[in-house]
Amino acid sequence: MKITLFGATGALGGECLRQAVDAGHDVTVLVRSAAKLPKDVRDRICVVEGDALCAEDVWRVITGDTEAVLFAIGVDKQSAADLCTVASRHILDALRAESGVRFIWCGGGSTFVDEDRITIGARFVRKFAQLFMSLRHEDKEHQYQLIKQYSDVSWFGVRPLQMRKGELKGQYRLGFDPFNGFSAISFADCAHAMLNMLQDDTWLHKAPIIQY
Repeated sequence: MKITLFGATGALGGECLRQAVDAGHDVTVLVRSAAKLPKDVRDRICVVEGDALCAEDVWRVITGDTEAVLFAIGVDKQSAADLCTVASRHILDALRAESGVRFIWCGGGSTFVDEDRITIGARFVRKFAQLFMSLRHEDKEHQYQLIKQYSDVSWFGVRPLQMRKGELKGQYRLGFDPFNGFSAISFADCAHAMLNMLQDDTWLHKAPIIQY
């Protein structure tokens, strides 16, 4: 499958990149610096330097033969406000011109959706994020509200809680089960779930929590 990946130089994006290449997919990445990509993967993909905050750069990597877009851009303290939201808007506008392309994105567990079973643990996760990770929390909230407006795009989401380095297990839960502040997932397994959505329609227009 021909895939465009955003966020390839981050922890989650790096896992998406390596797993997609190992699975034989044709991968194009948009990155600000090609030098940050792993050397052993760089020659096996199409690399375009640019910025996802620039609509023209986004449209350069989403073309008529693109079959899916993976969104793994992360947010840290140095990120621009609403980084994921602005980048997603550019991507989704491009996808409207290329019908049938899947958009698979990574959100955040502090964003509640209608299907969630809200527990004390869930409220703790949300409050913690609001207080100590407000830039990320607000961006992911805005991103989800934006994505919901694009019902004409085939989008699929995953919402990890804590993500950390770890081996690829390939076994985890996707859904709207209760969760708490100790729920976690590895970057590798989150990427695995996203890649599975390339050919699985189970979570069309939904954003389940992913956890062990």
